[in-house]
Amino acid sequence: MTARLELIPLESFPLVQPGDDLAQLITDALTGNELTLQPGDVLVIAQKIVSKSEGRYVRLADVTASPEAVALAKKADKDPRQVELILRESNEVIRVRPGVIIVEHRNGYVHANAGIDKSNIANDVDDPQVLLLPEDPDKSAQALRRALGRHSGVAPQIIINDSMGRAWRNGTIGLAIGSAGLAPLHNQIGEHDMFGNVLEVTEPAVADELAAAASLVMGQAAQACPVVLARGAALAPAEADSRALLRDKSLDMFR
Repeated sequence: MTARLELIPLESFPLVQPGDDLAQLITDALTGNELTLQPGDVLVIAQKIVSKSEGRYVRLADVTASPEAVALAKKADKDPRQVELILRESNEVIRVRPGVIIVEHRNGYVHANAGIDKSNIANDVDDPQVLLLPEDPDKSAQALRRALGRHSGVAPQIIINDSMGRAWRNGTIGLAIGSAGLAPLHNQIGEHDMFGNVLEVTEPAVADELAAAASLVMGQAAQACPVVLARGAALAPAEADSRALLRDKSLDMFR
């Protein structure tokens, strides 16, 4: 683990459009910020720009709401077309109240509204659109890691983060929904603490911790800083992906 962590925003990052080469944009941004990737560097990348580059926009005018979506929309006080998309992107609905639908996303994480929203995207009042999460964030992270390695000669560890709420806590926090090249969990079970006690359950979610730290630098509104270079994190290299962070439903005490 690290004794010192540096979080460096890639400033003046351009607006991302569908089909853009995200690895090239990141490479150009690194150059523009006079940064060179080093072994052990981690790039934390906002889900929004990954989704944008992958063209995950949906016009609500192109969506037909099912009877199930219409009924659920009344309970949640939401546009039935957006609720239809939420259902399509989810394995199951867990909780509903006015303004929010908590679901298990088809990628496994529990998320409000399946991560679908209108924030930080261009919109027309008369023709609204929404942005879905990446189809497979781990696959996206792996592709970015390979491409950045080709561009720079150093394949950085990658975390794709998104803002999520948490059970029993107010507010949102950045969490890892995709990763590549790192172990998302740091298993310390069997190690000793400073008093010699054996650790029995300690397993920090280091990918989530770094995602949250980078989120502080990114901001949530008009900061336009979707990529953060984390240096000094000393995360263990691994082929594991973010699915390691998902708790088995049988052990989930909050559902």
